[in-house]
Amino acid sequence: MHPSSCDTFVALPPSTEGQRIIFGKNSDRPCDEVQEVVYFPAENYGAEEKVECTYIEIEQVAHTYAVVLSRPAWLWGAEMGANEHQVCIGNEAVWGRESADGDEALLGMDLVRLGLERADTAENAVNVITELLEKYGQGGSCMEDECGFTYHNSFLISDRKEAWLLETSGKYWAAERVEAGYRNISNQYGITTKIDKEHPEMREYARSKGWWDGETEFNFATVYSFMTTARIEASGSRYCEGKALLEKSNGHITAETMMDILRDKDSGINMEGMFMTTGSMVSVIPTNPALPGVHYFTATPDPERSVFKPFVFVKHINPLKATTSPSYGPNDPVKKKPRFQSKPDRKHELFVKHELVAAIIDTYKDRGKKITESMRQLEKEKMKEMEKILSDGIGDPDLLANQFPSSVQEEMATYSKS
Repeated sequence: MHPSSCDTFVALPPSTEGQRIIFGKNSDRPCDEVQEVVYFPAENYGAEEKVECTYIEIEQVAHTYAVVLSRPAWLWGAEMGANEHQVCIGNEAVWGRESADGDEALLGMDLVRLGLERADTAENAVNVITELLEKYGQGGSCMEDECGFTYHNSFLISDRKEAWLLETSGKYWAAERVEAGYRNISNQYGITTKIDKEHPEMREYARSKGWWDGETEFNFATVYSFMTTARIEASGSRYCEGKALLEKSNGHITAETMMDILRDKDSGINMEGMFMTTGSMVSVIPTNPALPGVHYFTATPDPERSVFKPFVFVKHINPLKATTSPSYGPNDPVKKKPRFQSKPDRKHELFVKHELVAAIIDTYKDRGKKITESMRQLEKEKMKEMEKILSDGIGDPDLLANQFPSSVQEEMATYSKS
């Protein structure tokens, strides 16, 4: 099962308006899967402490950074998120010559969260993820199901000054630095001949498997995937469509541009069907370290009929209760072996209310149009508020501690009025 899902984007100056980096991702997952948005504060840990990830337990570090995550509600890791240092990470499923089948290990989504919790720059996140990959490996079902759906991972990682594309095949990997312009990834290897970091045995392993002759110029995508560069660039693919949408606004890319791209259904970027866009994220990161980043999340399926709501890192963040799914602790069917013998209800409060509104939008055209317009108006108001913070900085941090939860309440109030 190789669904074409997920699209991740980053735009850096001079492609963006102002001195800002814009990051965006659509998480495309099974249509019945709930995605939650959760916050974890910075923490300190003792020398012998462990952390239980989705399937395996690993050594904890002395300090983890505060993170906001959008994640499938059944697992420990995340599809996408950001940390207090304005590092953003999104991952993609990729398949290649190397089999993705294997024992339970770290999921790519676990590596997203671990990278955010442990790295204060994008390059450090590359180092964290690749060291964990070497030590623990990647593997395990990526769906809440016994089907054994597995894949390798690519990651798009950004901070205040640059972005990194990291692509993996088993424990082998290559990474490319992006210092200007824009980049997007969509379920296929994209690193070709510009490789800025790599696994020390990556080329020799490819040569030993007969994938590379050791003499021609090394092209990671061609060597490790089934696709040639020409096929990767083939017109009609979501990758190509995404690249064209970025190019269309090159020099003027804003948060609104990125939201429009994530909402685009004609390109397939806003996915529908058995695999659909179950959560979306857009982050605005000023290159000026004195200014805060703003991270917008939907916490609901289909960005076209969702509200991007702002989150800003400040001290004493209020709990994100309305977008946090029920917890089942050690009795969760994901934790008990054999795994996935049942599926509990993981719908959070916003998801339940959004599900009802989405049905109204689908069924009643005029009423649905009014609801969508009021949702979009709320989003514009929130973005206007955030623009002042992005330009002038944070005045009173306490006023932002409840920013995301209060925006969620306003969204649900909009539903009630409708």
